[in-house]
Amino acid sequence: MRVLILCHSFNGLSQRLWVALRADGHQVSVELDIADAVTEEAVALWQPDVVLASFMKRKIPESVWSQRPCLVVHPGPPGDRGPSALDWAVLRGEPEWGVSVLLANDAFDAGPVRAHAAFAMRESTKASLYRREVGAGAVSAVRAALACLAQPVAEPPAGTWQPLMTQAQRAIAWTSDDTASVLRKLRAADGFPGVAGQLFGQPAHLFDAHAATADALAQVPGTSAPGTAIARRGPAVLVRTRDGGVWLGHVRRAPAEPGGLTLKLAATKAFAAEVAALPELPVALMCDDATEYDELHYREFGRPGARVGWLEFPFHNGAMSTRQCQRLQAALRELRQRPTQVLVLAGGPDFFSNGVHLHDIEAHADVPGDSAADASWRNINAMNDVALEVLTLTDRITVAALRGNAGAGGCFLALAADEVWAHGGVVLNPHYKNMGNLYGSEYWTYTLPRRVGPEQALRIMQGRLPMAASEAHRLGLVDAVLTPEAPDFEPQALLRAQALAAEPGVPARLAAKQAARAADEARKPLAAYRDAELQRMHRNFYGFDPSYHVARHHFVYRKPHAWTPRHLALHR
Repeated sequence: MRVLILCHSFNGLSQRLWVALRADGHQVSVELDIADAVTEEAVALWQPDVVLASFMKRKIPESVWSQRPCLVVHPGPPGDRGPSALDWAVLRGEPEWGVSVLLANDAFDAGPVRAHAAFAMRESTKASLYRREVGAGAVSAVRAALACLAQPVAEPPAGTWQPLMTQAQRAIAWTSDDTASVLRKLRAADGFPGVAGQLFGQPAHLFDAHAATADALAQVPGTSAPGTAIARRGPAVLVRTRDGGVWLGHVRRAPAEPGGLTLKLAATKAFAAEVAALPELPVALMCDDATEYDELHYREFGRPGARVGWLEFPFHNGAMSTRQCQRLQAALRELRQRPTQVLVLAGGPDFFSNGVHLHDIEAHADVPGDSAADASWRNINAMNDVALEVLTLTDRITVAALRGNAGAGGCFLALAADEVWAHGGVVLNPHYKNMGNLYGSEYWTYTLPRRVGPEQALRIMQGRLPMAASEAHRLGLVDAVLTPEAPDFEPQALLRAQALAAEPGVPARLAAKQAARAADEARKPLAAYRDAELQRMHRNFYGFDPSYHVARHHFVYRKPHAWTPRHLALHR
């Protein structure tokens, strides 16, 4: 079929549907929902068999839905209606939820349901559930809806309208809410819009919450009132609750003036002066308690001589600031001393990595004596240092296990490993140009051509398109797709890594790896690749073309799109 994806922005769900429908053989074009006239023009140009509204903030115009089938993806089960479907499900602790694909009509979410998919709810954030369970369910339900598009339309179910959740309904009552309630409220708002509250007596929206362990709380004796910040770790501050505590990783401070713009930043950065007085609670990289909150977690598995190291770095939204890169680099250097045959880089559960931290960079735009260009330069060099650690770790096999999506520099950090494994739900964006025509670094000019060849590498980088794990496997960016979706991937990856570590041919493989690296270095040193890439990046950051700075600013402040990029809008 000819499908037109209509969306407020080309978000993760829209990308997942785009790659799935193209893999199924459909012709797919994209139009961002900017204005009714623009949508009408896109339909006239593309003449789609069906319009698929994957992520919308307003109704499809009647001039479109009355003339051709328009399918709306709603993150709720049949009968659920309203813009805060998943928010309410998380807040109420629903054990099961679902995704519905319904025909558009003149009311929100009220049309006949053409297909739906149910799923069990995890104890997680709204954003994580949206990326994983809703994403998988949407692909299944959209495929089913397209298959029955020509069948008679059933009556729409009796629906229940759930209104937009207000900040008053999200508000945390620190003195009466228990820790579980606090976490549900924060998780129901994570991603967007956050929970409006206070930190250090200052108004802020709160995000990225994690339960504190009894061990962490025991390190800060005292009787601070609930809602009080009592310690810090990494990006987060530890806040007392009525019966325990939560780590708050990210906040958005209130603007100084009404209507002003502020950034979502690490809590320890947004409140740097206030946080400086708090005690720091460090945790060992190899921590016995897997529930202890930290940005890095390391475990080992298997017998001596066939040992697997498993390193997780679940950075919020996959973004890696200069500080986070430096910490990851230090961890990789520390792990060189561990007696493992295989080291698995497991990233985070929702994102492996998305490269440099654009919010953190933007925060330096107005810092006296600093600039966003300088912050960009520091961050890309720190990312390169991490990639270099992986590329030069030649005494063991390295594996990038993509539990979640990867984009830009995060893709090329994964390609620095010997092998890349993924599950079928992973979407990769192996390119940089969408962020203001960035050239990119992380040694991509070395790692990408050696996997796919120079011509294919150029096509991938210039194409600027998302890529399903299956396509990445076909092209050679991914070595294995282990499972169809996320739930079974981690145990399968661990089993495969343990089997790999126990293979008798590991010493010969490592010898060949070391010889190949030495030969590559003699042919062209890694430093030469880095220098050439950074010359281009220096022009992006400091040159006459401001495209990168404009694109970054628009991205971090969620500014609306003025037009649909032409590489997505095939009809244009």
